[in-house]
Amino acid sequence: MTKDPKESQSHSQSANICDHTPELLSSFVDTFVDFSVSGGLFLLPSPPPPPPPLQTLHSAPDRLVAIGDLHGDLSKSKQALALAGLIDGEGRWTGGSSTVVQVGDVLDRGGDELKILYFLEKLKREAARSGGKVITMNGNHEIMNVEGDFRYVTQRGLEEFRVWADWFRTGNAMKGLCKGLKKEKDPFDGIPAAFPGIKEDFFGGFRSRIAALRPNGPISSRFLSQNLTVVVVGESVFVHGGILAEQASYGLERINEEVRDWINGLKGRFSPVYMRGRNSLVWLRKFSDGVAKNCDCSALEHALATIPGAKRMIMGHTIQEFGINGACNNRAIRIDVGMSEGCANGLPEVLEITGNSELKILTSNPLYQSKPKSHIGDDRKSGLGLLLQEGGQRQVDVKAEMSQRPVSLN
Repeated sequence: MTKDPKESQSHSQSANICDHTPELLSSFVDTFVDFSVSGGLFLLPSPPPPPPPLQTLHSAPDRLVAIGDLHGDLSKSKQALALAGLIDGEGRWTGGSSTVVQVGDVLDRGGDELKILYFLEKLKREAARSGGKVITMNGNHEIMNVEGDFRYVTQRGLEEFRVWADWFRTGNAMKGLCKGLKKEKDPFDGIPAAFPGIKEDFFGGFRSRIAALRPNGPISSRFLSQNLTVVVVGESVFVHGGILAEQASYGLERINEEVRDWINGLKGRFSPVYMRGRNSLVWLRKFSDGVAKNCDCSALEHALATIPGAKRMIMGHTIQEFGINGACNNRAIRIDVGMSEGCANGLPEVLEITGNSELKILTSNPLYQSKPKSHIGDDRKSGLGLLLQEGGQRQVDVKAEMSQRPVSLN
């Protein structure tokens, strides 16, 4: 009896679909878990292509926006992005070809850490489709968490990771029902069940956070391994705390690659030595003292001289009580305004650089709503700058408007 060719073709197509069922199921499960953990974000249903090699040097874009520490506050993070016209009311990328640098410290002090990581990943993909870039960086709190140092974790932060672990395990259990899928390694292997000195109610959150963020953990390898530790965009060097001449001489690309390899589980439990201690790249405060005259301008000049084309260093890490400002003749720009509710609950501000040289501050501070210009270089000792120093910041509802303000200098 001769088989019908159409029937044979249909059978072949059906078999081919069945061959791919494990991969389709895996993609569906991963998307389901992502949607549940991220607060309703749909990322691509299939795994994204392997990320390109870490890019340390970038040419100057027409528009560059720098955003300081976010510390687990998704609402303030979105306010800062909207302030710069980078997202719309639905959280979609509207920044066109702009380049954005977020200088680290997404983790700790708040309860939306994972949601921010997912949101920034979504923006990276949307920006790339518009010719833009979103560059994320390591802060000291990312490094601390990968090392298992949870001193600044909040109860909400533990709970967010505990919920992640529940969904992650559910996803793995669903995948385990399909014979064709390779069994994934249990990220909880080797993690203790109890922690001396910690309340029993928090054991689940601690175990989940360790599993997610330790070297080669599901969250650290997926998100944090994409972070840069130092990046040069045009004439600006970005680093969370600061970089000294001897560290720059070690090699910026080398630093980025070694930190990435450590996060991916290739370099042991602890971060490279230049990431630890008070003079490390993520802990240094020599250039970010709240009193500008206390900044070590000589060390700053020496460091910048070792990086070809660098004219300024842009840093987070140290909260600037009166907003973004410059020191050392604007060679040090400090952009951590403590905007997270878990820090100073400051008013969102971001730094904007047009081309290579025009630096502006975009602010939500109502004291500056009527000011037509706000360039770094204005004299803080007169007008609204003096008023703000005397009265301090006043908390108000933040509006996503591109206002500009004068800033404090030396």
